[in-house]
Amino acid sequence: MLTISVPATSANLGPGFDSIGLALDMQLTLQVLQPSDHWQIDHPFGDEVPTDDRNLIIKTALTLAPDLKPQHLQVDSKIPLARGLGSSSTAIVAGLALANELSGQQRSLDELLVVATQLEGHPDNVAPAIFGGLVVSTAVEQQVHAVKLPLPNLFASVYVPNEELLTSASREALPANLPFKQAIAGSSVANTLVAALATQNWEVALPLLEADQFHEQYRAKLVPALATIRKTAHQLGIMGTYLSGAGPTIVTLGDYGQLNELQQKLQTNPALTGQYHLLPVDAAGLKVQKSWIRLVRLTKFWYDVFCELWCGHGGIGRRARLRILSGQLGGSSNLLGRTNEFKSSQSAILALWELFLWKFRF
Repeated sequence: MLTISVPATSANLGPGFDSIGLALDMQLTLQVLQPSDHWQIDHPFGDEVPTDDRNLIIKTALTLAPDLKPQHLQVDSKIPLARGLGSSSTAIVAGLALANELSGQQRSLDELLVVATQLEGHPDNVAPAIFGGLVVSTAVEQQVHAVKLPLPNLFASVYVPNEELLTSASREALPANLPFKQAIAGSSVANTLVAALATQNWEVALPLLEADQFHEQYRAKLVPALATIRKTAHQLGIMGTYLSGAGPTIVTLGDYGQLNELQQKLQTNPALTGQYHLLPVDAAGLKVQKSWIRLVRLTKFWYDVFCELWCGHGGIGRRARLRILSGQLGGSSNLLGRTNEFKSSQSAILALWELFLWKFRF
């Protein structure tokens, strides 16, 4: 069985618009159950999300490898849709990883990032989904550059409103142009933020998360909870609250104890009826796990074929070989005098495999 895991991501981090992203330990898990005569994907998202080849995961996989044979897939995900936690990016990355494994293309993570950026439009979510941790990235003339910064020793207080906010609607709230002076100020803040994040200077970095000039002030009217949560955090002496991605999720970075206190206070506010999560940073990013049992069984099959050809029908039995191996490893066996086959290194290796396979009863 093939299992693929992709973390949720929080993009922008205030002034790092379309560039900075953070992976959070909330996972989408994709499993390949078995081959099928048609594409099928079971998921917990309801009727609005397709379960056939129109699903974003499958569409993405077929974009990378159009000749893939259909599979029956299963998705388990805690990442809410259209909430600013990279749900579409996780689906894209999962689809690319699926195609990479099933097709045997074995593209590198950097190559997958390029394709994911082309599909998503910008790398701020897909880069941390692939590499994990805190990533600063950009796409220039079809080249994608991503730099993974030192892992922040911080937690994230995540408030997810019950109402979704589509990225398209959030983008429409942005102005077509920025005044030159404002753009310079925003760039200055973003540059300093990256330097502070890279050196883990949290006294500088956390306040700068709240000094964006590019997007938050225009989207604030769509997410009234942002001002409420930021004000409550300030009352507790906590800086570092920002709009996650296009919203409406709101993230505050800090240490666990402070954020736990913040969430307890927020939950007393009757206007904040959404979901609360207190999450660590996901350091690993994209994870692909293959069933070792399947690999061992395949190895056993070819080993049996080799044994039949090498030992022949006149060869000694498996249990005899196991007892011989026991004698070679320090025990005693009267079978040692019955054969010279296992004086060779090849025979010892075969016997080791027999011992392993017999141990686990494959």
